[in-house]
Amino acid sequence: MTAISLSSYRRVTVKIGSALLVDRAKGLKKEWLKALVGDIARLASGGAEVLVVSSGSVALGRTILGLDKHTLRLEESQAAASVGQIALAGAWSGELGRHGLNSGQVLVTLGDTEERRRYLNVRETISALFRMGAIPIINENDTVATSEIRYGDNDRLAARVATMMSCDLLILLSDVDGLYTAAPERDPEARFIPVVEAITPEIEAMGGSAASELSRGGMRTKLDAGRIATGAGVAMVIASGKQLNPLSAIENGARFTLFEPSQTPVRAYKTWIAGQLEPAGRIVIDAGALKALQQGKSLLPAGVRSVSGGFARGDTVAIIGPNGREAGRGLVAYDAADAVKIAGLKTGDIAGVLGYEARAAMVHRDDLVLSHSASQAKAC
Repeated sequence: MTAISLSSYRRVTVKIGSALLVDRAKGLKKEWLKALVGDIARLASGGAEVLVVSSGSVALGRTILGLDKHTLRLEESQAAASVGQIALAGAWSGELGRHGLNSGQVLVTLGDTEERRRYLNVRETISALFRMGAIPIINENDTVATSEIRYGDNDRLAARVATMMSCDLLILLSDVDGLYTAAPERDPEARFIPVVEAITPEIEAMGGSAASELSRGGMRTKLDAGRIATGAGVAMVIASGKQLNPLSAIENGARFTLFEPSQTPVRAYKTWIAGQLEPAGRIVIDAGALKALQQGKSLLPAGVRSVSGGFARGDTVAIIGPNGREAGRGLVAYDAADAVKIAGLKTGDIAGVLGYEARAAMVHRDDLVLSHSASQAKAC
């Protein structure tokens, strides 16, 4: 059994799934929240800074408003979120207050972490809460987010927050106790995996779908979160939150999966690039270009096989290797229309096609982050 001491971590993000916090028939699970806050207060008293990413606003709002189980229209979901957010914030504030702790609510959307200036603003707000000794309670702003501009799950949001705030550990509390080789409810031969050293394509293939009606993220989104977190040097734990005091349970022998952080993490500016969830386009490269990137060089047009997407200069694009897998992400130096024109060209031919002197690199090495698998290939 993998052992872990949470008190050894300086800054911890704890993500809580809706099904743990809200009972569809009875509403907020007050005893469970009380026990969890006791765990958080213990960590805080030991000197750790704790962030909470709390799902549950829509689910709680539905219960308060007495909405039935039919699929909610967008405006109904947003209304339920607005009611649930107030109730949820009050519950967190009340329970933390019993331990002499203040809390601050931070509501974000996908754009707040994808657009650089807003990303920095969110980071400064959370940093200020830490300086004031308050516990940040973070959730996606479901009252305004639509399907086109939302995370849709709090696993990846938690990973983005954890990397944004340079956390040491991300804990995903859910209705599953870790990663299995297959969905255990469907495959009795599924094998539990206690430690994941790297999220390889084989590990990604183990991702399944959500098991709970209240949950919007399944194992797939948790592995996406792991890729974001571990690539930035943040360890991640997937553990069951069904019991009381789930953080204490992690330290006292409960089963969980530990995802080890990368030994060569990206930081700050490049962490933001690597964590972008919705790249604006795709650039497919050849084997020679991939080798050059692994050697720390920029992506030149000569190594580009194809370009897709409606991106503008400065947008984040996914760089796809010849095997069809994502090799990295970077900020592109050309608009899509020009990138299509110069794909495959040598540097000296670019000006003649575009009609002006342009940058030599399609994506400069300073604006590029390789995926973990591509970095491993470099090491090999």
